[in-house]
Amino acid sequence: MTRLKRPSYPRLEVNLLREGIVESIHQAEVVLADDKGRVLAVAGDAQTFSFMRSAMKPFQALAVTTTGAIERFDLNEKDLAIICSSHQGTIEQARRVFNILWRADVDPSYLKCPIPPGKNSPLQHYCSGKHAGMLAACQQRHWSLENYYHRSHPVQQLILHKVAELLGIPPAEIMVARDDCGVPTYALELSQMATLYAKLASGNSIELERIVRAMTSHPAMVAGEGAFDTEVMSLSDGRLVCKSGAEGIQCIGNLQQGMGIAIKVLDGAKRAKYAAAIHVLKQMGWITPAVADTLGDKFLRLDDYRRLEVSGDLSLL
Repeated sequence: MTRLKRPSYPRLEVNLLREGIVESIHQAEVVLADDKGRVLAVAGDAQTFSFMRSAMKPFQALAVTTTGAIERFDLNEKDLAIICSSHQGTIEQARRVFNILWRADVDPSYLKCPIPPGKNSPLQHYCSGKHAGMLAACQQRHWSLENYYHRSHPVQQLILHKVAELLGIPPAEIMVARDDCGVPTYALELSQMATLYAKLASGNSIELERIVRAMTSHPAMVAGEGAFDTEVMSLSDGRLVCKSGAEGIQCIGNLQQGMGIAIKVLDGAKRAKYAAAIHVLKQMGWITPAVADTLGDKFLRLDDYRRLEVSGDLSLL
């Protein structure tokens, strides 16, 4: 049987220049999709698989918005934003995570995320908000708090089924593995990641719209001062919802257009995904030249001698 060859388009290339001389090269694949799952533009292969990592957090937050946990425990937008976050472990952020657990009457000892190096508590782990949200959902549904991070636990099965429903596929088709913080993460095609962020931004789901409003209203809770996600959402005045993931994943949704972008840097470089994102956002007109310059000053100019430069563009389909 002859297998159909998947269409592929030129990837973006991110060069690290030292005094104008290329020192390192990264390659990035990018997909633009709408909330119907239609791929509108691509660089590379839209069907490339990768683990979504922390870019999945807004959808893992559905465990809180769909179970009644927000209403029962009187959680606010800042609480929901920290549930979606990869935060910096500041005092304010750790206290916000503790607030979720306190309102849900869950002892912090139930948190299964690690204690970060140099820190004193799992509350300071960048995924603690996600874990606290899962525990709040468990408390609401009277599920076990002990093993909430196991992939077979009802709260993880709830999240898996919600993601599968959004993508219109059976849950069994989604590949699952353990994330660094202990809970499941999913491997998806870049086109599926972009579709999820288009759905997040579309406003067609009350639960997702609630999550977006929390993230864009409180961007400092989603990451922190000087962090890429926080800067993009702040500088775009809430028109973009933005979430990074480890190993070169970056996802962005446009609330005005109901479209989503997913980026994967093939070697996992964080610096390259930010450069690729700025390049694509500028190409698509999702940010103004002034915002692009501001982001460039923060994330493209590494020091007096080194800067990042991106070549290539999305191919419109």
